[in-house]
Amino acid sequence: MSIEKTKLLLVDDHVLFRDGLRELINHWEEFIVIGDATNGREAVEFCKQNQPDVVLMDVQMPVMSGVEATRLIHADFPDTIVVMLTMSLEEKDLFKALKEGAQGYLLKNISANQLRERLQEVVRGEVPLSGAIAAKILAEFNRQGIDDTNIPFEPLSEHEIKILQLLAEGLSNEKIGERLFLSSNTIKKQLSIVMQKLHLNNRVQAAVYAVRKGLTE
Repeated sequence: MSIEKTKLLLVDDHVLFRDGLRELINHWEEFIVIGDATNGREAVEFCKQNQPDVVLMDVQMPVMSGVEATRLIHADFPDTIVVMLTMSLEEKDLFKALKEGAQGYLLKNISANQLRERLQEVVRGEVPLSGAIAAKILAEFNRQGIDDTNIPFEPLSEHEIKILQLLAEGLSNEKIGERLFLSSNTIKKQLSIVMQKLHLNNRVQAAVYAVRKGLTE
């Protein structure tokens, strides 16, 4: 029985890299590349016409950057998952991309198997976040002088706070569910409610929130 494939858009200004990535991904039974783009503007236009499930987006590109394209795609197509795939280790790129709605940030030196695993996790809504990455993002929040203390939000229950704590430890929905004796789907729904209450866009921002509020080490 055939499985429904996750549709990907590749966005990178290097043709050779896109061609090689397309060849690699199209050998994976659960994914299919339905298009590519050389810059952010082309990516936005492609999404308007085709609405891919996942966009693998470089950060630094001519005409329109990946970060700006992420902002536009996230605003118009919130169900489309944007994952940055880049060589940039700059904290400003990481911070800006996540702020604009990126749901993953991967480096191009990742192995093929690791990339496949990370994409599978992103599609499931399970994006592990290590404490080191959370700390880096937290430091960038602090340097930017961002203050969320005056943003009104609904209070969280003890159970919801526990979910945030486990998320900030880098656990997936499945692992959080095991800790709390709940299914991964239940955790996914409850985490979605938590993010709505806190006016957050994704798991990374939720984990950073937990760190900033002292909910975890």
